[in-house]
Amino acid sequence: MPLHLLKLCVGIESVDELRRWTLLRAQKSPGAVHAHVTRMRPSRDKEVLDGGSLYWVIKGQISVRQKLIGLEDFVDSAGVRRCALQLDDEIVAVAPRPCRAFQGWRYLKAEDAPPDLTSAGADMPEALRRELSALGLL
Repeated sequence: MPLHLLKLCVGIESVDELRRWTLLRAQKSPGAVHAHVTRMRPSRDKEVLDGGSLYWVIKGQISVRQKLIGLEDFVDSAGVRRCALQLDDEIVAVAPRPCRAFQGWRYLKAEDAPPDLTSAGADMPEALRRELSALGLL
């Protein structure tokens, strides 16, 4: 069973903004692997890379996920060790779930991960999804 990562999407206000930002980066570097750089490498890398995803928390809710396709260690220009979480370009909407703020990333067990939204739910405007989730209807 895969193990997932959970991370705050700092500076992003909506799922649409994350999609636009990802598309912009892809256009600036065609063919490059999309990656999010973090300080720590997951020690449970084999489990994370066995079908795991990075679940993004946007505005206090787990909102979307991106499949993890690789981990790359490197040293930045200041001499600090880092890890690039390599991500699939596809951003998949998940059933919104509240999540408190935290630093860094956290492991997320498969059984605790929110399910992907059906096509009908994924096409729903994000503000409506958030409101229905807050009311316990989604």
